[in-house]
Amino acid sequence: MKSRLIITLAAALVAVTGASAQTWAPAGDRIKTKWAEDVSPANAHPEYPRPQMVRADWKSLNGLWDYAITPKTAVRPEVFDGKILVPFAVESSLSGVGKSFTPDDALWYKTVFTVPSAWKDKRLKLNFEAVDWKADVYLNDILIGTHTGGYTHFSFDVTPYLKKGTNTLVLRVTDATDDDFQPRGKQVKKPSGIWYTAVSGIWQSVWLEPVAPTHVTDFNVVSNIKENSIDVMVDAAGTREGDIIQVTLREGGVGYSTETGQAGKVVAKGMVVPGGKATLTVADPQLWSPDHPYLYGMDIEVVRAGKTVDKVKAYTAMREIAVYRKNSNTKLMGINGEAIFQLGPLDQGWWPDGLYTAPTDEALKYDVQKTKDFGFNMIRKHIKVEPDRWFYYCDQIGIVVWQDMPSFGGSKKWGMYYYGEGEDFPATPEAKANYYKEWGEIMNQVKKFQCVVVWVPFNEAWSQFDTKEVVAFTKRLDPTRLVNQSSGGNWEEGVGDILDNHHYPYPAFRMWDKNMINVLGEYGGIGLPLRGHLWQEDRNWGYVQYKNGDEVLAEYTDFAEQLKQLIKQGCCAAVYTQTTDVEGEVNGLMTYDRKVIKMDEKKLREVNLGIIKSMPVK
Repeated sequence: MKSRLIITLAAALVAVTGASAQTWAPAGDRIKTKWAEDVSPANAHPEYPRPQMVRADWKSLNGLWDYAITPKTAVRPEVFDGKILVPFAVESSLSGVGKSFTPDDALWYKTVFTVPSAWKDKRLKLNFEAVDWKADVYLNDILIGTHTGGYTHFSFDVTPYLKKGTNTLVLRVTDATDDDFQPRGKQVKKPSGIWYTAVSGIWQSVWLEPVAPTHVTDFNVVSNIKENSIDVMVDAAGTREGDIIQVTLREGGVGYSTETGQAGKVVAKGMVVPGGKATLTVADPQLWSPDHPYLYGMDIEVVRAGKTVDKVKAYTAMREIAVYRKNSNTKLMGINGEAIFQLGPLDQGWWPDGLYTAPTDEALKYDVQKTKDFGFNMIRKHIKVEPDRWFYYCDQIGIVVWQDMPSFGGSKKWGMYYYGEGEDFPATPEAKANYYKEWGEIMNQVKKFQCVVVWVPFNEAWSQFDTKEVVAFTKRLDPTRLVNQSSGGNWEEGVGDILDNHHYPYPAFRMWDKNMINVLGEYGGIGLPLRGHLWQEDRNWGYVQYKNGDEVLAEYTDFAEQLKQLIKQGCCAAVYTQTTDVEGEVNGLMTYDRKVIKMDEKKLREVNLGIIKSMPVK
């Protein structure tokens, strides 16, 4: 009898252990990247999320949380539906849920955490890298704040609301997606063609950070290469009269890392009062460019009565973006006073297993590195905003970035408005307010990354409104970069810096303006569906389709020769569609799962380098 009881208890223990081990698994049976095998609740994006402003102490809250989907009008559930792996969106496979989410729903999250005893004299910040779209945040049953916007960081000082021991964190998320008042890029509830699966809820890291009552909150750097100097503007909270901001610039190197690299000797130092601008003069500066992505290490400190009360480890680069005037009829894009042809792919930033979220940090870096390996020097980040670590890799690897603003409408209007042929999108006051709020937050969030060289407020005419006013707003927030008023959209003469044409499949221009920088913002779209690597076996789409990689390379090369003719006429940048296949689109340089590069990589690189070098600058 006793032995039978032991056997029964052992069997029960095995059953419980097995059930616990099965609390998370990827949902669905779609294709996945090779990195999906590396994902688990124990290592869900464990990397430090903010490589531009590093503190030693922090705690990731990524991992398994409770989740529930309820009617929008329902109160907080007592019983949750199951487990979700944060930071993957609820619709994704890697979330372990893979469920759709409607505008009539509320998505609830719950987790618990304890505060390390070593942090007892610090303020505790709760950081969200991105939640799509509206998030109500509760700590220990107290609503501590609400945030709207699917692409930007937000934080709360939760110190007054903490308990000893276990603290309970709850989020309530709503996401209208298809309603044309919130920026959402290519997300739709019924994906097809060029429109993809919606993303809702937490899709970037969540983490805790102890800070001093007085601490650095943000910074920005502007280079003046003619004066061999940089201006550093630092935002800080809790400063007092007499506090000083101290900035130290150190030797770094090509591809310098704030995580693994040891910044070298001091090359410049500056001090300024809080809210001021520290100007640092750099002898014999190393300038950043795609061919020489040199990064300086940087320490930023708040000093009070001779003692450092807060310090962050950062990095920056010296580089200057400007119009390069070739002659009275041609303007080119300049970096550090030299003309450079910018060639890169349209990069959607979607993943078959994580949707908006790369399965791992290695995967996030992979797309940037392969772009450089293919011979490109630019990426147009298409109506999506990536995590900070993606921009970090662009800075390190040497890729310039055109950053799009995610559109809040357009799927219903696609193809109707091009090149001044139609009216602007009928944006509501609510949509305009959301646009300005999010675009301003996006710009302020990523402008410290020196890889960003062009702002793109609108794609084609999707949600395009008040173009002149929007460009002026963009220029006010950042006068140091070029503005592409609407990539391939309705055109207003003399607004912004760039006239952008779209033409598929072969490269061609519909409009030229000698007073603008003339670029080809989209072309290509050469399709090659490969069995075993498709999101869906039928209804795959591309502007043109071929049967094998050799045929694709031949067409790509032919397009390159046509592009060179446009370059001779004054075209100074081109964007090829696209980095990878995405859902029903099969026109990627790589398959959606990143397991196949469709063309001979060496030959592709040779073609691309030939395009870049073909631009006459005199």
